[in-house]
Amino acid sequence: MQRIFRDIKIMLLANLWLIPVLAALVGALFYFVAPPPPMHARLATGSPSGGYSEFGEKLKAELAKQSFELELVPSSGSLDNLAKLQAGDVEIALIQSGQELTLDNQARGKLHGLGVMFQEPLWLFKHKELEIDSMADLKRLRVAIGAPNSGTRSISDAILSANQINEDQYPAEWKAFSGTPAAEALIAGDLDAAFFIGPAENPLIQRLAAQPQLDLVSFRRSTAYGARLPFLTKLEVGEGLLNLATNSPSQDIRTLAPVATLVANDSFHTSLTPLILEAAREVMKNGTLLDAAGQYPSAKPQTLPTLDEADYYYEKGLPILQRYVPFRIASLADRYIILLIPLIVIMIPLLKAVGPIYRWRIRARIYRWYKYLREIDRKLDAGALPDELSAEIERLESLEDRLAKVEVPLSYSNELYDLHVHLRYVIERLYALQRRQAANEQVG
Repeated sequence: MQRIFRDIKIMLLANLWLIPVLAALVGALFYFVAPPPPMHARLATGSPSGGYSEFGEKLKAELAKQSFELELVPSSGSLDNLAKLQAGDVEIALIQSGQELTLDNQARGKLHGLGVMFQEPLWLFKHKELEIDSMADLKRLRVAIGAPNSGTRSISDAILSANQINEDQYPAEWKAFSGTPAAEALIAGDLDAAFFIGPAENPLIQRLAAQPQLDLVSFRRSTAYGARLPFLTKLEVGEGLLNLATNSPSQDIRTLAPVATLVANDSFHTSLTPLILEAAREVMKNGTLLDAAGQYPSAKPQTLPTLDEADYYYEKGLPILQRYVPFRIASLADRYIILLIPLIVIMIPLLKAVGPIYRWRIRARIYRWYKYLREIDRKLDAGALPDELSAEIERLESLEDRLAKVEVPLSYSNELYDLHVHLRYVIERLYALQRRQAANEQVG
């Protein structure tokens, strides 16, 4: 057993050269590997009472389960979100479909779509006693058309423009606000009608639907609007869907719906894409009053280029590792596995070289002693030894003592003993030559 341990020790010492080589390769691996994705991102949402803010809170809570911090940045609306995204104030933002069309091609090229998160129905609430058959009927009424830079204002402007009612023709009675202020004014009777954008479950929409004096306007010509405004889709809303108690709406209606798209800028770490989309899928897994379960997020056609990671997610789901281990571990493993491949390619020939190099290093311990024997042979051939016999014999015997302390594995012992025999043979030759030299001196 002691001999085995000694052989292992010799083998390890003979292969110490692998340590700096491996250290250099591992160092290169850590140097060239991409840094892990950040566990923090900023999302531009909207007003605290809006659907974007509600979705953002749910997404934040879902991502927190993976120890990911999502910072919610409130804004005045979709256009403000787009501005924050372009300015780099946030990495991702919820953008109402169609808003990106306000940008030129160069600006759009710096943004990337992650997919559609949910539909954003347009609701036009009015007092029940009013008859509103077309957008032209709104001119005689007090109407909230949405705050500047808000998604509500963007859609209302587009619909009114499609009816050839331009901004410079807006009556003075129309008010440029939305959200809670518009809802309060409508309920109080200070407004006759108001535009709102948001999911059917949104607390503000539900509050309005619970008011018995209010009802919804049906966009009968939704097909015509969709043809002119392709970022809007027709949406059927059944009688009483919003509130059965107040029967809101009072009949089946049609409305229009842009979609909320999740958009990223160039500072967004693309490796976070599957993490965020999976969290969004978890948020939307049960669907809504208007969206079927599992329908969103969706890779619907978008006017922005889609990230490759998003395309992969929609086609195949989560990357393999992220299905079984936490995101942080999976993302690190993905990076190191990619770089381990070239490392393994380099290591294969290195490991193949271990055997030959090991044999060479062990034999070198033995064969390097033969240089002394070769020197003796050359001196013998040159006749240069007679005056140095005693010194050479003493030198070789000293080498013989040192050689006795050389350790080699058991499998190489035969070569070591061959060296002992050869060394002793040369010493005996020198002794014989010394004796002949002494005999010649006595005869002479």
